[in-house]
Amino acid sequence: MRSKGGLWIFLFILLLLDLYIFSAIRSLTQNAGEKTRIIIYSVYWVISGAALITIMLFPYWQWLQTHRFFRNYVFAILVGLFLAKVVATVFFLVDDVRRGALWLMTKIFSTTGAHVVEPGNKLGRSTFLSWLGLIVGGGLFSSLMYGFSNKYNYHVKKVKLAFKNLPSSFKGLKIVHISDIHSGSFNDKHAVSHGVDLILQQNADLILFTGDLVNDRAEEMTDYMDVFSRLKAPLGVFSTLGNHDYGDYVQWPSKEAKIENLERLKNVHKDLGWRLLMNEHIPLEKNGESIALIGIENWSSKANFAKYGKMDQAYPGSEKYPFKILMSHDPSHWDAEVRVKYPDIDLMLAGHTHGMQFGVENHYFKWSPVQWVYKQWAGLYREGSQKLYVNRGYGFIGYPGRVGILPEITLIELA
Repeated sequence: MRSKGGLWIFLFILLLLDLYIFSAIRSLTQNAGEKTRIIIYSVYWVISGAALITIMLFPYWQWLQTHRFFRNYVFAILVGLFLAKVVATVFFLVDDVRRGALWLMTKIFSTTGAHVVEPGNKLGRSTFLSWLGLIVGGGLFSSLMYGFSNKYNYHVKKVKLAFKNLPSSFKGLKIVHISDIHSGSFNDKHAVSHGVDLILQQNADLILFTGDLVNDRAEEMTDYMDVFSRLKAPLGVFSTLGNHDYGDYVQWPSKEAKIENLERLKNVHKDLGWRLLMNEHIPLEKNGESIALIGIENWSSKANFAKYGKMDQAYPGSEKYPFKILMSHDPSHWDAEVRVKYPDIDLMLAGHTHGMQFGVENHYFKWSPVQWVYKQWAGLYREGSQKLYVNRGYGFIGYPGRVGILPEITLIELA
């Protein structure tokens, strides 16, 4: 009952938001023709009403909660509409504060005979701020809708990394790094397979996957086993687990069911031909020389994510290798533990953030809201002789799209 009460409060807030924005639209269209106003008003309330009704039905209609199309698209559209309206409201509020200040000044100075506003004139809305609010809010919503088309727009990012202590046999080693597949979100097998084709075209010596193969359940990989089992490399394909792989975000009928799901997921990695590293390290050998590959379970410094990883199990014994690569899903692990306790780990590979699947990125500038939570959130980072690379993610979750931050296949060449 409490959750439904919260829903009605939320719906009431949304209705107030709609009424507030509608008042701005009425102000902007007051000089338009009657037919034009009727069309604009009708379109606005049909869209807003449909959104309110859908949200209202959500707790009562199980199909809305389980159907993949709704989860992937309708929900994203609802969130996009809400965010667009919130952004537009900020501009309207600024305008109302301006109007309120002018009104207050008029009252204060009216006794002196000074007129902040000419007699007979009303404190109308700022046309500029109102239009700016609608344009910015509409632009945000449009970009989110456009982003639907980018979710399978895989980009190969090539990075060359030099290390003084890298054995000569590994100079020129090519590593494909992928992360965050999230197979439970996919709905276009052909597009996903095209991404795998791109990976294979890189002719990598080694393929490393840093977690979140599924959203929640091992069965999400059933339709994609034949796609990802095509991934092969001379030195092998290695993987780790991410926070979503443990099924922590699902209500399981029992503790045993959750444990069974994780065991099935481990077997999925095995059936794919991937070597899943669970708090352990292995040597990679080439021409009689060796480096260490370390893989741990999910470890995060953020309070809302679990610490399953155990470096005290994975690291011992790797000291003898001159060069070490660590696969760890969450990039917050780097500052919190790796750099502090393991300064001889040369390269850490991570994912997790997806670059929030939303931002701005070019050769000169990189921004995403996720940087307010994660210091290292996309691309290459250096501290002393240590390096961290954060992959932007192969798949998607929540929002079924990408705006500015595209799905990534990383090709790393060691030098």
